[in-house]
Amino acid sequence: MATTNKSTRRSLVTLSLPKSVPGLIVYAQNIVKRMTGNPSFPNPAPTLAAITAAIDELQAAEAAAIARTKGAAAARNDKRKALVAILEQLRAYIQLTADADEGNGPSIIQSAGVAVRKTPTRHARIFAAKPGRVSGVATVIAASAGHRASYEWQYSTDGGKTWVAAPTTLQAKTSVGGLVPGATVQFRHRPVTRAGEGDWSQPVSLMVQ
Repeated sequence: MATTNKSTRRSLVTLSLPKSVPGLIVYAQNIVKRMTGNPSFPNPAPTLAAITAAIDELQAAEAAAIARTKGAAAARNDKRKALVAILEQLRAYIQLTADADEGNGPSIIQSAGVAVRKTPTRHARIFAAKPGRVSGVATVIAASAGHRASYEWQYSTDGGKTWVAAPTTLQAKTSVGGLVPGATVQFRHRPVTRAGEGDWSQPVSLMVQ
């Protein structure tokens, strides 16, 4: 029998913010357009009205900067920071929405006019016990804890009330012999690394053959 800790790939919202002010304005306007009436985002936070207001303020500040109005460049930079900040708040809202529906996360994110990045896939961690090659022997396999790790093993024949230590190994597997055929035995392990001893795993059960 085996236990598996599954690892899914989380879809992450990525804001591809243009460096130029005109590009940022168009980018933000597209997000507002894509989210307006979008059933995936019934109550955007911040509101789309607030984002539109920030866009309008940046547009006005950009026009003043182009006209070389005194102090307009600094004001434009402040308005740009304000728009970026409110877009970051919106990114967090989109992320929460996507996380609530992981199966459709990528399409939900893309429907808002923003990019998707997926977290790296991590290999499933498996801990398994299976019959050995001869009667009364069990083979136990765990996930590797890396180089220079050792592994402590224990087994229980009374449903986990008491545990018997098996020899420590330098590989993430071991064989336990001397078991009674037909008995149900539980196994657990923990890795030992330079950082110290890990936690004991959840036990797995095996009917000995």
